[in-house]
Amino acid sequence: MDYLVLENTTLKVSRLCMGGCPMGGYGWGSVREDELLAAIHAALDVGVNFFDTADTYGLGQSERTLAKGLGTHRKAAVIETKFGVRAGNGQTFYDNSPEYIRKALEGSLRRLNTDYVDVYTIHYRDGKTPIEDVLGELDKLKEAGKIRFFGLSNIHANGMNELRPYAGRFACCQDELSLACRKNEQDLLAAQDILKTTPMTWGSLGQGILTGKYTKENIDFGADDRRSRDIYINFHGEKLDRNMQTVEVLRKIATERGKSISACAIRWILDSMPGSVVIAGIKRPAQIISNAEAVGWTLNSDELRELNEVSK
Repeated sequence: MDYLVLENTTLKVSRLCMGGCPMGGYGWGSVREDELLAAIHAALDVGVNFFDTADTYGLGQSERTLAKGLGTHRKAAVIETKFGVRAGNGQTFYDNSPEYIRKALEGSLRRLNTDYVDVYTIHYRDGKTPIEDVLGELDKLKEAGKIRFFGLSNIHANGMNELRPYAGRFACCQDELSLACRKNEQDLLAAQDILKTTPMTWGSLGQGILTGKYTKENIDFGADDRRSRDIYINFHGEKLDRNMQTVEVLRKIATERGKSISACAIRWILDSMPGSVVIAGIKRPAQIISNAEAVGWTLNSDELRELNEVSK
């Protein structure tokens, strides 16, 4: 496994991070707890020590499942959970108020069965709470020993100015990035450069389209799978056609290298964005084992060029 130290922290983490959205048990088709728990164990076995979740994933279920899976291995794991997305009265909204941060953290600590969170991340800015108030509360929680460090998520160019004075304060910054979705690439690089933080990618396998599992003929998601909706464009229309072209290039490289297709897709991120961490959501052990094939080698210049060209 490849490791790095998150910027502005003492945390040594694997460059592969197990994503916890499927552990919420909602919107990803069939999800079984026994397979999720086995996947957590498999992650630890292959050297993954970094686990990403959020209080909103399954309204807390993801955190509970992660706690159950880690069990006595909590101290060996680096847990990142996120706050700021609230659900109530049939609505979802963002809240970064200090009062809600305290309440949200207590809930996460309880569900995670731990007395501290390694990285507590602002899931989305709420557009109204001053960033100095948010960081002031996070600093208090850090001083109290309830969190070790804090991070950012889903920050784009229009949200960078308020954060510039706080460069060097954040452990990481997450955003969607994959060969199927490169629209946030420059924003992540800017966060790395301007805010001096570790970039992390979510949606790293394009919600699964980059695994090589799917073809235009076998895509048939049920109503319990969010990918059935048109908003998940990777699986629909012209975007699906383009993604299939990318998968064919990945398939060729994977065959030549003796690696899984998903590993090659992940390797592109690791090589294209040095100092980054790749989050990939996991439902079963075979997926984490396949993804772990991404470490210990690099794509050559021709392979990178092919992938960059087909994914533009």
